[in-house]
Amino acid sequence: MVLGTLARHGQQHGHQIRRIAEVTNVGEWGGVSVGALYRELRGMEAEGLVAAVRTEQVGRRPARTVYEITGEGRLELGMLRERAITVLHFGPDPLGVALTFAGADGDREELAGWLRARREMLAIAAGQIRADRERLIARGHIGPVEATVMRRGELLAEAEVRWHDEFAKVLGGLPDEDFAPPPAGGTAEPPAGGTAEPPAGATGAPPAGAAGSPPPGESPDHGG
Repeated sequence: MVLGTLARHGQQHGHQIRRIAEVTNVGEWGGVSVGALYRELRGMEAEGLVAAVRTEQVGRRPARTVYEITGEGRLELGMLRERAITVLHFGPDPLGVALTFAGADGDREELAGWLRARREMLAIAAGQIRADRERLIARGHIGPVEATVMRRGELLAEAEVRWHDEFAKVLGGLPDEDFAPPPAGGTAEPPAGGTAEPPAGATGAPPAGAAGSPPPGESPDHGG
């Protein structure tokens, strides 16, 4: 974000870059740590990606260092941009893990309530992104490219909302036995079509010499 801003807008001091980050709300949808911008600038200067060109001071305000992007910084920006655009990023999915491995371990209504609350938060987020985008366009703070990038975030949130609606129908159609607690001892029910093992002692001991049970005094055959 810093290198792109300097490449596009020319020389800037840290406060100007931070202001752009705050106006575009990039900390929310882009994962940029706005509070770490000044530290990042100093780190980039040490790496030769940006250079301090002068110091400005207006009245009694603190002195501000003005930076510009270097040739090395432009090379780095090109590599970062290509990587961000061409590499697909699929992060961890704790929701998917929870539903896949523990979705039915509990009360159906409790699970549905949690998912409804999550859906509501996503719907609110989509509406907030939409409102921010329209406000920034109206004030002339962003152009068509930036507005379309924000629209992407809005569409992603809306897609999550639609998925929640689909999953709610699936959840509501599952039979109650899918949410039944496991038997005492934690033994799960056998899959459909399978055969459950008889409880210990229910059928008595197998006769001597029966398949799978060696006669008294003999050891099982282990492939000898």
